[in-house]
Amino acid sequence: MNQPLTIKIDEVTFQLKKPHPLEWLPAWGKVFAVFDKQDSGNLSFGVEKDGVRRFIKYAGAATTEFEGEPADAILRLKQAVQVYEDLDHPSLVRLLSHFEAGTGYAAVFEWFDGESLHPHWSFPPPAKYEDPRSPFYRYRRLPLKKRLASYRAILDFHVHVEEKGYIAVDFYDGSVLYDFATDTTKICDIDLYQKAPFENRMGRLWGSSRFMSPEEFRYGAAIDGVTNVYNMGATAFFIFGGELDRSYDQWDAGRSLYDIALKAVHADRAGRYASVADFASAWDKALQEPDGG
Repeated sequence: MNQPLTIKIDEVTFQLKKPHPLEWLPAWGKVFAVFDKQDSGNLSFGVEKDGVRRFIKYAGAATTEFEGEPADAILRLKQAVQVYEDLDHPSLVRLLSHFEAGTGYAAVFEWFDGESLHPHWSFPPPAKYEDPRSPFYRYRRLPLKKRLASYRAILDFHVHVEEKGYIAVDFYDGSVLYDFATDTTKICDIDLYQKAPFENRMGRLWGSSRFMSPEEFRYGAAIDGVTNVYNMGATAFFIFGGELDRSYDQWDAGRSLYDIALKAVHADRAGRYASVADFASAWDKALQEPDGG
């Protein structure tokens, strides 16, 4: 296997499997950050020009963690543009423009000063849980009120997703950005969200198994709002509980909310809420209970 090629642009370095032209990039300003370890096939940059920062997601280069063809990554990014436009929301990173860029394709977003809650390239488990520098470690130690507000932003967005006729696919903690200075939560990387109805034609769908429902592993299964109820329940256990350890001993947001989250992650679809909206309604009602957070 060939050694990765190290490339430097401005003050950042990154690796690719082979050389790739990026002559279009300097026009967008100085590169101050790079994200080259994604398995999506995308190569992303933080750029700054005239005091304005932007995030550029680019497909077409042979990134080190991507096993597919660059042409497939280009197609997926082009298709994702419509998803971002359809699902525009205050809690979603905002798409500004998109265009053919050299031999690939680029999508430009507003820059958000948040940190990924799953920066696996910097804090792989167990560092994610144990290192005080880890965004997840700091996030889980925020006051409950702040985490409830953060979860509300995630939940509100997915109620919106459902209302727009979409299904969340590949949503996990890496899709959540949190700005500790302003206590603001944003969703990113919704590239694989699908229009409903959606059928599992892969067997194991994309995503982290910590957030995935049983039907996301089963070929031919319906993937719908009930699936996303499970995703939102799993997200609640990520924020307030022990992730895959879903015992009450690991939960810190009160019994009422625990019971709702536990119903949401029922292995049997019939045991869950019928929609994300129904789940959100039950969550809101529980917040009014004496032990509701």
